[in-house]
Amino acid sequence: MSKAIIKFIRLSPTKTRLIANEVQGMNAELALASLSFMPNRGAKFIANAINSAVANGGFEPEEVIVSSCRVDAGPVLKRFRPRARGSASRIRKPTSHILVEVSKAQKKEA
Repeated sequence: MSKAIIKFIRLSPTKTRLIANEVQGMNAELALASLSFMPNRGAKFIANAINSAVANGGFEPEEVIVSSCRVDAGPVLKRFRPRARGSASRIRKPTSHILVEVSKAQKKEA
């Protein structure tokens, strides 16, 4: 089993988790193919993490499965926008940490 972590991605963890749940348990080659056709911005980052995890273990994408794909919340950048009458409202810019683990696929015996 090998893993890869990408930290401090300027993308909401809620949006990224939707994509991460789709690829969990998939064959790595199939996951990379499906991520390349997803229009979401987080799909590119998750695909990079899967590629990195496969390379870290020295595997080929067709021989491993994505055993775990987790998205954790990182620090939130806080900004302010001026509003009417001299007040201000807060803008939250969330970040994410993506952790991907791949492991060898188990051969099914007949």
